[in-house]
Amino acid sequence: MGQQIIVIGAGIIGISCALELQRRGASVTVLDRTGVAAEASQGNAGAFAFADIEPLATPGIMRKAPRWLLDPLGPLSVPPAYALKIAPWMLRFWRASWSDRYKAATRAQSALMDLSRAALTRQMQVSQGQDMILTDGQMQLYEGAAQFRAAARGIQLRRDHGIDLQELTSPGAIAEIQPGLSPQFTHGVLTPDWQRCTDPKLWTEHLARAFTVAGGQIAQAEIIQIAQTGARVRVSTTQGVQEADRLVVAAGAWSHHLTRQLGHKLPLETERGYNTTLPAGAFDLTMHLTFAGHGFVITKIGEGLRVGGAAELGGLTLPPNFRRSDILLQKAQRFLPGLKSEGGVQWMGFRPSMPDSLPVIGTAPGAPNVLYAFGHGHLGLTQSAGTAELIGDLAFGDRPVIDLHPYRPDRFL
Repeated sequence: MGQQIIVIGAGIIGISCALELQRRGASVTVLDRTGVAAEASQGNAGAFAFADIEPLATPGIMRKAPRWLLDPLGPLSVPPAYALKIAPWMLRFWRASWSDRYKAATRAQSALMDLSRAALTRQMQVSQGQDMILTDGQMQLYEGAAQFRAAARGIQLRRDHGIDLQELTSPGAIAEIQPGLSPQFTHGVLTPDWQRCTDPKLWTEHLARAFTVAGGQIAQAEIIQIAQTGARVRVSTTQGVQEADRLVVAAGAWSHHLTRQLGHKLPLETERGYNTTLPAGAFDLTMHLTFAGHGFVITKIGEGLRVGGAAELGGLTLPPNFRRSDILLQKAQRFLPGLKSEGGVQWMGFRPSMPDSLPVIGTAPGAPNVLYAFGHGHLGLTQSAGTAELIGDLAFGDRPVIDLHPYRPDRFL
């Protein structure tokens, strides 16, 4: 009989881990308090952003910090009511922006992206989900030559890591690819190999169905306590107690509440993302658009469009500020004058973020039968298949194909 493994979390990370562990022969049960794709995995932009290898903590970013407090509707903000609580995280974020840490994080991010791109292909084959993944490109847009020059470091960084990019240096060149854009966008960078899923919620549900059809179990339950007891792990829930050979914590933005029960106080914060999903016919979008200076994107979701992004470091308990969604939609109307903005549905989700922009992937210190897989920020969908394969390697004693040292759980302990 194979290993018995419990996975806590039914988002894209948890479901991907469960499917991979099952593929390797484990008997897997997934537990989640709200159900499959009920949190951040249902409302993201649906992009596999393998080109996004640059950490959020870039050199010099802390010079912008005062503006985050003064502009609560900006692309990266900290609500004043949360500023004091997040101060220790911000200190680590500042340290992560130093040149040495930034370069190391970029290398680690690139390695995980390369693995995740290849792993996605394998995941599509296992789940027979090829029709749900599309390659139709992405265009990053800049207003004026000065803004484009300011992005040169990040553009070159991606080129150095082997990412195929094409520079566009006139509104006319941009319009040939995406008609209907405001001429204020004079420069762009095209990523032709950019992939996306037709709908992130449906993709996660598809993987969950593949898992359950093959015999996996998914149960909705609130987790009360986790513990390692000898060679086993015990999970107490509102539906009873379960034991297994291993436990995978993949509970997204709530993961640190569980790790504290094992004595691990990890600096996991919540990068709250906002969006509005518009119905079919809103605009003839040819590909995923990223508005570099405004921190948001417009992408296809099913037959509709999703306008969203930005990052609000505001924790799990503050009420949502949907004025942020309104601002993004207003900008989208200015940037795409023909956009029909009626009938949209607003959403806010909690994205789990570590100060160095790298996820936590590894064995829990002092608890060898507990594995951590969380903290992917806004790259959870992108890195889900790669993370799942790494968790599979750890669970079955195989040698991971990339160095896991940068993602180790104890790097902030």
